[in-house]
Amino acid sequence: MLKIHQLFLRTYISIFIAILITLTLVTYFWAKNLYLKQIEKNLIQNIDSLSIVLKEIPNLNNLKTITKDLHEQLNLRITIIDDVGNVIAESDKDIEFIKNHANRPEIIEANNIGLGKDTRKSDTIKKDLLYVAKKIIINEKIYYIRMADYTNKITDSFVKLTLEIFIYMTFFLIIAFLATYFISLQIKKETDSILDFLTQLSNKKNLNTIESTYTYEFHKITKLLNKVATKLSKREKQKAKQTAKLKISNRQKDEIISAISHEFKNPIAIISGYSETILNDSQIPEAMKIKFLNKIYSNSNKMSQIIDKLRLTLKLEEGKQELLLLPCSMKKIIENCVSDLKDKYKNREIEITGEDLILKVDETLISLAITNLIENALKYSEHEVIINISLNSIDILDKGIGIEEKELEKINKKFYRISNNGWNNSLGLGLFIVQSILNLHNFRLEITSEFKKWSKFSIKY
Repeated sequence: MLKIHQLFLRTYISIFIAILITLTLVTYFWAKNLYLKQIEKNLIQNIDSLSIVLKEIPNLNNLKTITKDLHEQLNLRITIIDDVGNVIAESDKDIEFIKNHANRPEIIEANNIGLGKDTRKSDTIKKDLLYVAKKIIINEKIYYIRMADYTNKITDSFVKLTLEIFIYMTFFLIIAFLATYFISLQIKKETDSILDFLTQLSNKKNLNTIESTYTYEFHKITKLLNKVATKLSKREKQKAKQTAKLKISNRQKDEIISAISHEFKNPIAIISGYSETILNDSQIPEAMKIKFLNKIYSNSNKMSQIIDKLRLTLKLEEGKQELLLLPCSMKKIIENCVSDLKDKYKNREIEITGEDLILKVDETLISLAITNLIENALKYSEHEVIINISLNSIDILDKGIGIEEKELEKINKKFYRISNNGWNNSLGLGLFIVQSILNLHNFRLEITSEFKKWSKFSIKY
C-alpha cells in the first residue's frame, strides 16, 4: 500500500509514460499506414498512365530511355519485365546485373490477379521499397510494369511528427494538474468519512466498520478506529445477542408447548369424558361400556403414538436413529401401508400403478414415511389417491385442496403447521419426520402443488 507522496509520484510518472508511448505509437502507425496507402495509390495511377503511353508507342525499343526519363520526373524506381521474368527496362540499375524477376512476390501476384504488391528491402539499391506491379498486354504480349517508392520517407516524416508530439506534453501538464485535483478530492472524501465515523462513535450510535485502501496512512487510521469502535460496542452487542436468543428460545418453546397441548387436548378430553360417564353411571349397558372403553383405549394409543413421534423426531434430529438396510420390494411395502390405512379410511380408493422396484431400505422407517405421505393425501382429498412407482421416484398424487406456493418452502420444517385452507399438520412433525427418514436413505422429498386442485409428494431416489 502506497504512501501519499509515492502515490502522487507514481501517478505523474504513469500518466507521462502512458501518454508519450501511446501518442508516439499511434501517430507512427497511423502515419505509416496512411503514407503507404497514398504511395500505393500514386504508384497504381502512374503505372496506368505509363501503360497507356506504352500501348500507343509503335515499338518498345526505347523503353530504357522512357524509364530513365520518367524516373527523373517522378523519383520512382521503374521496372518493365517480360512474360518470363526478364527485366527489359530498369530506371536505377543496368539490366545486365539484374536477376530474373519471375519469382518476385508482386510479379507472381500480378500474374495471378492482374495487380500485385510487396514491401521489402531491395537487393539492387539496398533500400526499403513498396513495390506495385501490374500485368499489361502490348501487341499481344504480356509485360509487367513495376513501380516502387522509398518507404524511408516515413522515417523522415516521423521526425517531424515527433516534434509535434511534444506539443502534447503541454496537455500532460494539464492532466497532471487534474490528477492532483482529483487525488485531493479523494483525500477530502476519506477524511470526511473518518470525521463522520468519529462523530457517530462519540454519539454512541450503531456503526458499520470503516475501511480505506486508498493509501497506507488511511488504512492504518481506519484499522485503529475499527478496533476502538469494536471495544466500545462489544458489550452492547453481547447484550443484544443474548436478548435475541432468549426471545427466539421463548418463541420456540411456546410453539412447541402449543402444538403438544393441542394434540393432547382432544384425546384427554375424550378419555376424561368417557371415564366420567362410566364412573357416574353404574347402570350403563355393557355394550355401551365396551364402546366407551374402546374409545378410551384408542385415544390412549393416540397419545402414546404422539409421544413416540416426539421421541423419533429427537432421535432423527440428533442422528441417533440407526438404519437396518435390506433389499425390499417397494410395491409390497406400499401395499402393506395401503392395507393398514384402508382400515381407517374404509370408503376411500387408493390406486397403485407402476412396476415393482427393489431398493435397499430400512423397511420400518420407510414404511412410516410412505404411510405419512399417503395419509396426508387421504386427509386432504375426497377423491382417489394414486401411488405411482417409477425408476426414479415414488409419486403420491391427490386431487385435494392443494398447498399455497408460499407454504411449500416451510412445510418440511419441524412444528410447522399450516392453518389455512383446512390444513392441519398435526404436531407439524409428519413431513419433518418423512424428510429426516429420506435423508438417512440419501433420498429426497419433492413437493409440487396447485392450490385448490392437486398435490404431489415425490420420493426421489
